[in-house]
Amino acid sequence: MVNTKVNLLGITIDNPIIPASGTFGFGYEFAEIYDINVLGTFSFKGTTINARFGNATPRIAECDAGMINSVGLQNPGVDKVIAEELPKLKQVFNKKVMANVSGFSLEEYVEVCSKLDKEEHVGWLEVNISCPNVHGGGLAFGTSPEAAAQVTRAVKAVTTKPVIIKLSPNVTDIVAIAKACEEAGADGISLINTLLGMRIDLKTKKPVLANTMGGYSGKGIFPVALRMVYQVSKAVSIPVIGMGGVTCAQDVIEMMLAGATAVQVGAENLVDPYACKRIIDDLPKVMAKYKINNLSDIIGGAH
Repeated sequence: MVNTKVNLLGITIDNPIIPASGTFGFGYEFAEIYDINVLGTFSFKGTTINARFGNATPRIAECDAGMINSVGLQNPGVDKVIAEELPKLKQVFNKKVMANVSGFSLEEYVEVCSKLDKEEHVGWLEVNISCPNVHGGGLAFGTSPEAAAQVTRAVKAVTTKPVIIKLSPNVTDIVAIAKACEEAGADGISLINTLLGMRIDLKTKKPVLANTMGGYSGKGIFPVALRMVYQVSKAVSIPVIGMGGVTCAQDVIEMMLAGATAVQVGAENLVDPYACKRIIDDLPKVMAKYKINNLSDIIGGAH
C-alpha cells in the first residue's frame, strides 16, 4: 500500500490535493456531486472585509490551453462567510479548511485574518497578495518584497494559525519576495497565482474582458508554475504549496519533486468538476508506476 499522506504545517492531510481558491466555492456546492472529504483540504473563495459584487461582465475569456478570468473577488464579506458559509460547510466537510484572504489595505488583511483565525473549522490562512484582477492594493502588495513582508508581519501579529502567503508570478524576482515573506514570519508559501493575460475580439476589435486584462490559468501555465515552485522551494526553508496548470496525478508528482509539500488544483475544477476526485483516485496508481511508496519522501526530490 502506498502512503499519500503529507504533513502541512502541523496538520496531517490524507493526500496533498487541495482545490484552489475561487474554483471550489465554499465546498458544499461540490459536495452535491461527490464526498469532498476525500480531499486533503480545500481553499475556500477569496474573502474580503466587505461584500464584493466583483468586476463587470464579461469576466471570462477562453484560450486554447486555459482561460482568462476577471471575476474580481466576488464574495459575501467575512462576517457572512463566518455566519452563513462556514456552518453550511461544516455539514458536509469534517476536516480543517484553508481560508483564503484578500485585502486592499494592511488594516483589511489584519481584520479579516483576525476574524477567520478564531474559527475552529479553519486550519490555515492563505493570504492572497497576488490577485491581478482587482483595481486596488492587491497587486502592489505582491510585487514588492518590502510590501509583502509588511503584510506578512501584520497578519502574523494577530493570528495563531499557520499563515501561507500566496504569491503572484507577475514579478521580476519571485524568490526575493518569497524570502522576504519567510523572514517576516510566514509559515508557508503558495504559488503561483494567475499570469496576467488578455484576448481581443476580432469582430468588435476590442478586448473580450470588460476589465481588459485578467488572470490566465489552466494547463498552459504549468511549466512556468513548476519552474517557480522549484526556485522558491530551493530558496526558502518553509513549506511550499504548488499550483498552476495542474490537471492530473502526474502533474502532482512533478510539482512535489519540484519542492511542493501539497498541490492545489484550480482551473481544472471548472473544466471537470470531478477533477480533484479523479486525481486522488489516480494518485496511488501513478505512485506505484514510478515506484513511490511514500509521497512525503519525494518532496524536493528533483533538487
